[in-house]
Amino acid sequence: MKVISGFLKGRNITGFNILGTRPTMDRVKESLFAIIQNNIEDKYILDLFSGSGNLGIEAISNGARYCYFNDVNKECIKVIKENIIKFNITDKASLINKSWEDCLEFLKDKQQFSLVFLDPPYKMLCLNEVIDKIISNNLLTKEGLIICEVSHNYLKSFNTLEVIKEKKYGDKMIIILKKVS
Repeated sequence: MKVISGFLKGRNITGFNILGTRPTMDRVKESLFAIIQNNIEDKYILDLFSGSGNLGIEAISNGARYCYFNDVNKECIKVIKENIIKFNITDKASLINKSWEDCLEFLKDKQQFSLVFLDPPYKMLCLNEVIDKIISNNLLTKEGLIICEVSHNYLKSFNTLEVIKEKKYGDKMIIILKKVS
């Protein structure tokens, strides 16, 4: 697993084999970042189900101002910490080791995000609740995007969000939601 673009391009990301994680494939990541490239520069990012930190690191490499990495798995947090130290980006990252519910509550009133990556374990089927909590905690900026990686589209419709892109990659689907002004 490598950083595919930006100032860290070509660097190896540790953590491909963490038990319980499912890293985003490079071709999916490349396509995703081509779609969102104009929404990254100087922005605050939340990678809520971080795993290895693959998506947040890619965002930092492409000019994000700061990324909050969260994962409930202590092994994931350890690997993300190793990656951000190895890439010398500790000044652009915070690590949070909480459940998604506790993380969103913790971030409430602290920071709004331009991009939120949601790639929970597929068996959780929690995206509707996660998105509801992001909206109710006012965690998205005015032009904020939520990027979901799922095995199938089970999202309900949200009054304050619109689907701007849906793309299938084998057994995965990327759904990008934008805050409606």
